[in-house]
Amino acid sequence: MKATIRLTNEEDASQMLAIYAPIVRETTISFELEPPSKMEFQHRIKSYQQQMPWLVCEIDGGVVGYAYASPYRTRAAYLWSVESSIYVGKNYRRKGIATALYTSLFKLLQLQGFYNVVAAIALPNQPSVSVHEAVGFLPQGVLRRVGYKFGQWHDIGFWQLSLQTEQSNKTDSCIQSVNPPVSMAEIQKSPLWNEALMSGILLL
Repeated sequence: MKATIRLTNEEDASQMLAIYAPIVRETTISFELEPPSKMEFQHRIKSYQQQMPWLVCEIDGGVVGYAYASPYRTRAAYLWSVESSIYVGKNYRRKGIATALYTSLFKLLQLQGFYNVVAAIALPNQPSVSVHEAVGFLPQGVLRRVGYKFGQWHDIGFWQLSLQTEQSNKTDSCIQSVNPPVSMAEIQKSPLWNEALMSGILLL
């Protein structure tokens, strides 16, 4: 078995949609009601990946799962926080693919200088909860009956992962400054880039 974790490109859209479309059509894991078109999916990849990583896991040349980060919210003070999503093909679940993808993704986000990752999980979904808690996410709360799909209301649970080590306490009179996250283009120049990608591959 030859396994690779790498940056997504627009040519991956068809294989990624083959994983995602049944999840949209058949489950409440995604709150989309209709799968996006290939063109729309390519636009999402291109647009978001200018700011933060989208990763695919390939096994023997085929995409079996993908994970990505997107802006948590658009207002400026949320700049250091992202939301993560992960999807794995039906025949490759419970094989460590999700853990491997998330490991690489979070190493890259950490290098960029992001501080927090938020995961929103439609409930109930114990497999997803288990994956997220296994990589360090902590539960933060539940919003009740906020999504309506398949004729029923659904809850959303929120989990949070901290990426950076807490800074030591400063006096109230000392104003702390935090550098903004660096761009994808900049972080790919880092000698730690390949090491971050490899951190997930080593788990497969």
